[in-house]
Amino acid sequence: MRVLLVLVVVVGLGGLGLLAVVALAPPPAPPAAVAAAPPARASILVAARSVQAGTLLKPEDLSARDMPVEDIPAGALRDTPDARIDITGAMVRRTLSAAEPLRLDGLLRPGENGFLAAVLAPGMRAVTVGVDAVTGTAGLIWPGDRVDVILTQAFDENDIAPARRVAGEAVLTAARVIAVDRHLVQGMQPGAIGDTLREANRTVTIEVTPEQATRVAVATRLGRLSLALRAAGSPAEERLDQRPVWGGDVSGAFTPVGAPAAATASGARIRVFGGPGRVEEIQFR
Repeated sequence: MRVLLVLVVVVGLGGLGLLAVVALAPPPAPPAAVAAAPPARASILVAARSVQAGTLLKPEDLSARDMPVEDIPAGALRDTPDARIDITGAMVRRTLSAAEPLRLDGLLRPGENGFLAAVLAPGMRAVTVGVDAVTGTAGLIWPGDRVDVILTQAFDENDIAPARRVAGEAVLTAARVIAVDRHLVQGMQPGAIGDTLREANRTVTIEVTPEQATRVAVATRLGRLSLALRAAGSPAEERLDQRPVWGGDVSGAFTPVGAPAAATASGARIRVFGGPGRVEEIQFR
């Protein structure tokens, strides 16, 4: 009995000790919290700088802004290559401030009803000129540029002096380009998005007055039209001398050996003596 009592006491004391150890032990560390997933983000198109109402968007007018999806304004355009191509050349309906999100309801895109009419200044007309890789400056002209329209004519009549069989003159000066083919985009650089559109330009549409529209229509029937690109910042009111330039003014090959160069440009010249005091000078082309 004594042995059994001792065993019971020992076991009891051991259990009490175990309970004490468990009670005094520090609580277990809580499980590590699962890291919260970052909010979804997306990139939207914004104005890279202040853009005035009525401006045709250029690639350099576009920028991107990364922000949480839940903070994206309603109607804002996501930044994708297709979206950039779609709105490049669109007309801004109202003035945009820098970093302002772009929305479709604030743009008038090429191909939409009234786009071309909205681009034209009040009282102006749009006329189209056929071009090729040479007359269209190798496709390097885009809407927003200003060009001079030059007419070149060739005369085949045998009675005309060789120096006068080819002539060139400026038909229009500082005309604003508003479309190239059917693409109303501007400011593209080689290798940029949409650059494939410029590989085969066939027509250029320019903004003219009603009287200038008639001049272009007549010039188209007279000869070949070429476009000369003006430097950026050139004043629109700057005008060119519209005096014709003849073949003899350009090439000295028409000058007879030993004759002054000026004689070529004026062609043959004779004097007719019709009596005392009557001398008439006739200039042949």
